[in-house]
Amino acid sequence: MARKKKAIRRKTKKGVKKIRFQLNLGGVAGVCVVVFCLFLWMFLLGIWAGQTILLPSPAGNSHKILHKKKSSTPPVKILKPQGKKRPVAISPGRQTFFANIIC
Repeated sequence: MARKKKAIRRKTKKGVKKIRFQLNLGGVAGVCVVVFCLFLWMFLLGIWAGQTILLPSPAGNSHKILHKKKSSTPPVKILKPQGKKRPVAISPGRQTFFANIIC
């Protein structure tokens, strides 16, 4: 008679545990959307930071020279009041706007 082979058990390491993540299709899609938005945000932030660091704004008065245009029209005149404002006199029979709201 033939001898039966004994089942040999493999030795497993007792300290190692496997971690499993189980996600359905919706969970995987949600993780992908979050990762995509995160990478997009980091890309846009990197572009902004690179433009700010590598191309700083001109220092001193040079920005005035760059933006100064020669135009044929004169600049707009700034209007300043002649004196202090005076309150408008209200006739005795007339009420103010706030008095109408309160009453």
